[in-house]
Amino acid sequence: MSAPAPSADDMKQWLKAVAEHEDRGAFGRLFQYFAPRIASFMERGGLNAAEAEEISQETMVVVWRKAALYDPAQAGVSTWVFTIARNLRVDLARKASRTSAGVAAMRELPTRLEPSVEDMALASERDARVRSAMATLSPEQATVLRLSFFAEKPHAEIAKELSLPLGTVKSRTRLAMAKIRAILERDL
Repeated sequence: MSAPAPSADDMKQWLKAVAEHEDRGAFGRLFQYFAPRIASFMERGGLNAAEAEEISQETMVVVWRKAALYDPAQAGVSTWVFTIARNLRVDLARKASRTSAGVAAMRELPTRLEPSVEDMALASERDARVRSAMATLSPEQATVLRLSFFAEKPHAEIAKELSLPLGTVKSRTRLAMAKIRAILERDL
């Protein structure tokens, strides 16, 4: 035989105790009453059991955190709790919609984009400018930059490979990048 449903006044007192004293016992009673009802309501609304349980759990977390925001003059405790659950359900639906829209959009993209002649010409010109700027670097700076950007090695690995202090590798990279940036900006 299950316990009788709490009265509206009981629920208000429990929520007040949670809001004012973070009363875990009162919250436990609210949780015991609402969590299964929210999950059941969400399942009847079309969610699978896992999603319904997730909404139920999230709702009760919000109830715990925002109990002080409850205004008995605005709504009953049940209305307030189920409004939170409904809002979380709407958020879940929006998230699912955005995700499925993104997946659908990705399916519509061509599998391989061929670069245009203009893109290839611009890339070739950019590469030539970068090579020219790299030629102005000291051999030490050029080596560090090649290992960092073209070999995609982390600074620590470069330092070990070249038997240099990590700070030296970082300084050479920073100085080389500043020099290349200045050359490329000047040539624009």
